[in-house]
Amino acid sequence: MALTKEIVVDKIEVLEMGQVQVRTATRVKEDGAVLSSSFHRHVLEPRTKAGDTWEDTDISAEDSKVQAICNASWTADVKTAYQNMINALSD
Repeated sequence: MALTKEIVVDKIEVLEMGQVQVRTATRVKEDGAVLSSSFHRHVLEPRTKAGDTWEDTDISAEDSKVQAICNASWTADVKTAYQNMINALSD
């Protein structure tokens, strides 16, 4: 009767304006059977604004699958469109 805890990125979604939504599942298992699970979500934006300066979002601490999706979907056009949308909301 061994209890184990497993944390995995189980869902990655790219939203309309380039944001990447990540769901992490935490599962408690006994002999391979799931006893309990919980979920955490966070969203990554293609660009971040610090004061008047825009920077690429740092994804170096993210799971390698998340990094791959971000790098594939965050083209220069996507970053510019996201930046323009946020600037328009701020005006």
